[in-house]
This record gives sequence, structure tokens and C-alpha cells, in this order.
Amino acid sequence: RFSANNILGTEDNCLTLNVYAPMNIDRKLPVMVYIHGGGFRDGSGSPFIYGPEYLIEREVILVTLNYRLEVMGFLCLGIKEAPGNVGLKDQLEALKWVKTNIEAFGGDPTSITLFGESAGSASVMYHILSPMSAGLFHRAIMQSGSAMSPWSFQFEPVSTASALASQLGYNTTDPYELYNIFINTPAKKLLSARVPRARGDVVLSENIFVPCAEKKIDGSDQFLNDTPYNLLRLRKYTKLPVIVGFNSAEGYMFVGKENDTTISNMNFIDSLPRDLSFPTMEEKKSVADTLNKMYMDNKKISKQNLVKFSRYPGESGITYPVVATVDLMLQSSERPVYAYQFRYSGWMNVVKQLYGFAGAPGATHADELFYLFKLKAKLFQSYLELDMKDKMTTMWTNFAKYGDPTPADTQLLPLKWPQTQKKTPRLLVIDKQFTTAPLWSEQTLLFWNETYSKYRRKS
Repeated sequence: RFSANNILGTEDNCLTLNVYAPMNIDRKLPVMVYIHGGGFRDGSGSPFIYGPEYLIEREVILVTLNYRLEVMGFLCLGIKEAPGNVGLKDQLEALKWVKTNIEAFGGDPTSITLFGESAGSASVMYHILSPMSAGLFHRAIMQSGSAMSPWSFQFEPVSTASALASQLGYNTTDPYELYNIFINTPAKKLLSARVPRARGDVVLSENIFVPCAEKKIDGSDQFLNDTPYNLLRLRKYTKLPVIVGFNSAEGYMFVGKENDTTISNMNFIDSLPRDLSFPTMEEKKSVADTLNKMYMDNKKISKQNLVKFSRYPGESGITYPVVATVDLMLQSSERPVYAYQFRYSGWMNVVKQLYGFAGAPGATHADELFYLFKLKAKLFQSYLELDMKDKMTTMWTNFAKYGDPTPADTQLLPLKWPQTQKKTPRLLVIDKQFTTAPLWSEQTLLFWNETYSKYRRKS
């Protein structure tokens, strides 16, 4: 595992699990397996961030895990030595282990909920899409990430690998040559190499070693054999109860990672999602011009209007793909779908504060996590947020126990979270007061839907 500044661990011991159980329970408990985010580039299941205390006090077993990341986990060359998706296959092995062994820890192997955030959420969706994962879990929670997000699927994996090889001083597109280059490059040097993003593009485009559709290879199972959109559209996935949602201001975190230079270069035509394909430059420019008008009123992007601009990467990279995922699931599954928007702005919105948006409204990417997990850093503010912590952990663990986040009206949760309906889809708005709102609540989301209906990349 590694972060932007530090490469930690070794490839040989990257697949590790943490199992947390409450004390003195004399019955089998529901199991919640969490997959961490980080754009398939970084992160870990460390208890420093994902402390188990809040969840296990609700009488569930919690499992967190690590898996191979970046080029180590998502090199996809279409050959037996590097078929692709080994990071997802690490997760698959973890799920198999949980199914086989969790009873020894007090867990119920017939009641497993898989959940994750960001790339972890996209990973959950990949397991729903893959026949290899069928039967290993029974419910799913997807927070702020979809396999249909433009940053979570690579369409030209050999070109991506070739671009990385060029940063190491090699010029080839031959899969076997690329494999030999990478296998003979020390891990730290390999993970330190970076393919520079295009001038004017957004930070999400840096997530390039991500899942792919695998070629059919004799003697190997395909974890994924088509694009996520096609599999969902064709109903080729495991139907099960799901919670799917996003945060109200996803983009603060992404624009908060930008610097003066990247902000000054930012523009709409160069930052269009990579899963769009335009037959002419005229059509591409027309879409970019419309987005510029909708998001910025044609004003220049600057540090002074980043809150305004943040809606663009947030909605294109997270919100629209999540809403589109909900929509496709409603069309193709009879199992319950519970959709949400997390809008709450409190003392434990740690990410919003970290990236300089403490005074801005709403919740940014990953802000909900600290109402579910206990951050090991001692923050006195957590004592001011016990109510939201109790609400979030109760809904999430209720779903793991009963398949329903609000099975009964209580003083803590007096508003029933309704299933999202196909005809007039609505979601739960999680804020100081819980309310409901239309799933397609923004004109910009409708424009994204129209754009993807015309220009979605097929393969």
C-alpha cells in the first residue's frame, strides 16, 4: 500500500485482513466487510483511519482489508502473466476467506454485507458484476463511487502501461515486453513513476491503473468480461439489496488537491470524462461550452471560485455515475435499492476541513466515513457528533442485520428510509433533519445523462 508521499509494505504481504468482534456475544453476528478507497492508487484498511469501535458496538463483526494497488494491482496486458484486475482478485480471496472462516470469530457466514467508499465502492460494484464473487456476500453498500465512474475503468490498458514504461525510459506497446520491464523494475521505483496528466485535466484523471475488461485466456477465469455499463444494462450481475449514495459536495476534495498552476490551466474541453467519445471536435466543443456555462457561467476558473467549480469534478466523477448506477439497478433488479445523499456538515467532516473548505456548505468526498469509523487521532470534536455517529452506524448496521436501514420507527430514526422506486425515484437526504428528494435533483445531472446517451464510449 502507498500514499502520495510514502510507499509502505511489500507486495508479498499486501493481502491482509483485520477482523474485529465485540466481546461476550453468545450468538453468530452479521458480518460487514469494508473495502477502502483511494482511487485504486493508494490507501489501506488501517485501523488508524478505519477504527472499528463505532460499528462493533452495534453488534456486528467488521472486517477490513488491504489489496494490491496501482500498477501492482491493475496492470492489464491481456496475457496470462498479467490478465488484469489482480487487486480485485485479492479482494475476492479475502471474501472467500471470510465466508470460510468468519464463523470462528463469531460471524454468520450466511449474513455478509460488503461495503466500501470511493474506489472501495466501485470495487463493491465490480464484485456485484463478477460471477466469480456470486454467493460470497448477501447485501452491498456503495458510498460515493461506481464502476461506471470515468476514473474507475480503463479502456486502453496496454496504452496506459506503455505510457508508464515511457516514464521509465522504454518505448514499446508489446504486452510481453511491458511485462518484463515491470517485473524487473524494483517495486518502489515502479510505484514512484507517474504518467503526467494532460494539461487542463482534473485530478481524477490520474487514476489510470484501475479495473479493466479481461481478455479470454485459456486456463484463466475472467473476473470481468465487459464494461460495467454493458453488464448492468444487460442485467448480467448479482441482484441483491443495496444502499447506494453520494455526498452533496463531492468536489471540494478534488479541487482542494489542485495547485495554482493546475488551476490556471483548467478547462472544460480537456477535462471531459474519458468514457465519452465524440465523433467530431465540433460536438466535443459544444458539450464543453455548455458545461462551462452551466457550472461557471463562462467565468474563468480561479482559486476564488473553486467552490463553484468543484461541482464539475464532483458531479462528473462521482454524483452522476452513482445516480446512473441507481437508475440502471432500478430498471433491472427487483431487490431493494436505498439511495441517499449525505449532506450533513458537522465537526467530523474531516476531509472538508483538511482541504480548506471548512466554511463551505455540505459534505465532500469521504466526509461520511468519520461518522462510521473511529479516527485514531484524538479529536475532541467527535464528542459533539455522537448523534450523527449513532444515526449513521445504526442505519448501516440495521441494513447488515435486516436488509433495511430503518426497519422500525425509533426516537433516533423517526423517519422511514423508503426504498427508491422506479417510476418516481427519490433518495434520503442525510442532514440535521432527514428529508427525501428526487434522485435526479439537478439540471446538470440531466445534462450528463443526455450527453452519455449520445457519446458514451462503447469499448
